[in-house]
Amino acid sequence: MVDAYAMLDTAAGTTEEVCQSLRDDAGVTEAHVIAGDFDIMVELTGEEPRDILETVTESIRPLEGVGATRTYLCID
Repeated sequence: MVDAYAMLDTAAGTTEEVCQSLRDDAGVTEAHVIAGDFDIMVELTGEEPRDILETVTESIRPLEGVGATRTYLCID
């Protein structure tokens, strides 16, 4: 099992909607609106690293309002 976190920038006024959409995705464990350098923090899980990549590239990045993303794989 692989765990990861993705940090997302969103366009003004889209953060809540994007966060809610993410919560419905199978690869997403949790999604939270946060304060700081990014707008949303997403906890991801998959069987292998490629599953994380797939979730980010096919489910997260195409969402309307999503800008820059940063993904961090957990080591332990």
